[in-house]
Amino acid sequence: MKIVSEHREFSTQGSGDLIDITRELVGCLSGSGLKNGNMTVFVQGSTAGITTFEYEPGLIGDVQEFYERMVPSDRGYRHDETWGDANGFSHLRATLTGQSLTIPFESGTLLLGTWQQVVLAEFDNRSRERLVVVQMIGE
Repeated sequence: MKIVSEHREFSTQGSGDLIDITRELVGCLSGSGLKNGNMTVFVQGSTAGITTFEYEPGLIGDVQEFYERMVPSDRGYRHDETWGDANGFSHLRATLTGQSLTIPFESGTLLLGTWQQVVLAEFDNRSRERLVVVQMIGE
């Protein structure tokens, strides 16, 4: 077994920014020389997440609306009282989504569904530079 790690940086525009990172992940796998194994994708930070969905304008809007309905940004949270940064909603949304995802690969191809893209979800109330760690283990 071999382990290959890559880092990718992404600039986000703040809460609601959903970025398709699938192409970058395919590039990481291609450059790794690995054919079969697992890829773990992890975003550093407690106000961002990694998920999958069909990356098309209608669903992007639906996902943004979903997060706003589930964890409204226009109300106060206890976290806001602790730090005064008004991003309690960001932490809760990230908690719901999670910061990592594991994707199997075979014959040098990520085993994603036809309409399944990997998405970096920014939840913080300001733009950020996000580091995504991609670690592949396989042969």
